[in-house]
Amino acid sequence: MLPKSLPGRIGLGVTVFLLLAAAALFAWSRFDQGGKEAIGQAAIGGPFELVDQNGVPRSEQDFRGRYMLVYFGYTYCPDICPTTLATMSRGLEALAERAPEKAEAVVPIFITVDPQRDDVEAMTGYVPHFHDRLVGLTGTQEQVAAAAKEYRIYYSKVEEEGGDPEGYLMDHSSFIYLIGPEGSYVTHFGHDATVEDIAAGLEERVQPQG
Repeated sequence: MLPKSLPGRIGLGVTVFLLLAAAALFAWSRFDQGGKEAIGQAAIGGPFELVDQNGVPRSEQDFRGRYMLVYFGYTYCPDICPTTLATMSRGLEALAERAPEKAEAVVPIFITVDPQRDDVEAMTGYVPHFHDRLVGLTGTQEQVAAAAKEYRIYYSKVEEEGGDPEGYLMDHSSFIYLIGPEGSYVTHFGHDATVEDIAAGLEERVQPQG
């Protein structure tokens, strides 16, 4: 026979579980992983103070009036980052063939999550491999962490025990964000988005400023 207090505890546990599940479902509905519009205004994007591949200080204010296509990654990334950046760049090129005025309104931006290795020199050598208008941004550990927080980006160093201390990997979120001319979130694309997904998504949402 169950103790008298146990049914009450079970009932309380079920109630808490259902409340947590409902909260998770609500959060998921506000940030759809399929690259569609979020319901309401997603709290993604915000101020940052970084340095570009030319050593020039940059902030979000430098891109006002244009759309920012933003991806966080790192230059030592062996697969996902270069693949995603290439897809992002080719998507923008495909858009340029269909609607050049819309493509011109978009600034592709790559922000490192590995400022320890990705200094200005590293970004200078890396960025040109993708798009001639790609802006590579780096900064101090604190500046990068602040930018990642604004974009709800997770990242963490993954070190192999006994391995090369400079040969670590970075575990990180892999979304491409489209931020509007006023700095507000518009939509996002997953790391599995195709060139056509990005070209079509930009063509649908980008409205060049008059």
